[in-house]
Amino acid sequence: MLQRVLDYSHELLEGSVLPGETVVDGTAGNGHDTLFLSKLVGQNGRVLSFDIQEQAIENTNDLLVQNHVENVTLIQDSHADLPWYIPEGVEDIGGAIFNLGYLPGSDKSIVTEPQSTVDAVKHLLTRIKKNGLIVLVVYHGHEGGAEERDEVLKYVSKLDQKQYRVLRYGFINQANNPPFILAIENK
Repeated sequence: MLQRVLDYSHELLEGSVLPGETVVDGTAGNGHDTLFLSKLVGQNGRVLSFDIQEQAIENTNDLLVQNHVENVTLIQDSHADLPWYIPEGVEDIGGAIFNLGYLPGSDKSIVTEPQSTVDAVKHLLTRIKKNGLIVLVVYHGHEGGAEERDEVLKYVSKLDQKQYRVLRYGFINQANNPPFILAIENK
């Protein structure tokens, strides 16, 4: 049975992320991916969860408090600035996820930006563990979404196939610019 995009993004990370690792949620949003990652890494692991919007940080914090989660660092900053937040002593990042677009239920004019997303992915590729994954869920049916989609696709399409495998997964017969996944694996 074919999986929905979000379900498949989680399945990919379940097969890659190990307990005790440090992982990244590049877009905290309403906190669902952050909560998912916190369970994958367990109490000895760490999640760095980024969002530029105060509302997203608050929503994520509320969800984490409700679920008694204490292994997450919430960071109200661009995911492009993640190099400044990786804790000392962390050699490899276990995995990462991004939901590109806007915060559901909020101001649709505040969206992820092509350059900050590419910058974040570039940096993560220098830090991701062997066989680790960076998963991007690309929502592109909004103002600026096509530009970000195209920039990210252009960047990942040029990654050296000897070092990385890049997967694109999505449904092509759905209306309204259905989201798709880009998963980058560090060989």
